[in-house]
Amino acid sequence: MRLLLVRHGQTPSNVRRVLDTAAPGPALTPLGESQAAALPAVLASHPIGAVYASTLLRTQLTAAPLAAALGLAVRVRDGIRELAAGELEMRGDGEAISTYLETVFAWSAGETGRSMPGGERGDEALARFDAVVAEAAAEGVTAALFSHGAAIRMWLAARAVNVTVDEVAWRELENAGVVTVTGSPGQGWCLEGWTESPVGPSGEAAESGPAGETPEDAPETPAG
Repeated sequence: MRLLLVRHGQTPSNVRRVLDTAAPGPALTPLGESQAAALPAVLASHPIGAVYASTLLRTQLTAAPLAAALGLAVRVRDGIRELAAGELEMRGDGEAISTYLETVFAWSAGETGRSMPGGERGDEALARFDAVVAEAAAEGVTAALFSHGAAIRMWLAARAVNVTVDEVAWRELENAGVVTVTGSPGQGWCLEGWTESPVGPSGEAAESGPAGETPEDAPETPAG
């Protein structure tokens, strides 16, 4: 089967470049709303039969236009929410962002007993995401899962058999970007496509926040 893993549209915290992972989280910026509105056309070639979103407001707002266009209800699931930043919450400095991303991809590489500072462990994060994937796969239809930059990339790097952790860690996932995988929970998953987002009427790149960025994008922390 095919899963479309869709990152939410831009939020004010993305513009500020802070780790904002707690519920319910912010709504979308005007650009984020335009990204969400563009997704039904972007995904029109896929025979989507189910739409899921995390418990955070931004994914539900991003999923709403697609669900409305398809006449489907949005299934809200906590398992695909963003990876909790713990003690790093609402920080945007280089040290915090580097620690967050390093921990996320350590989980993907198998260090699942490691904890985010003051937050969840990798085995917990993977298990909750896996549970929603399994539910979607059991439907036997193409499903769109609206989730978050770090959560999508962490799960993809851990579960896709045709990419390495480094290949995922060093590739950005913009707001409203779509990662397509095919396979099943039993046989494994393969990365099929990684598309960039519709970034609004101007077509210009915009701030998409640290959770979808590469480690090199983390700001430098001044010495002293």
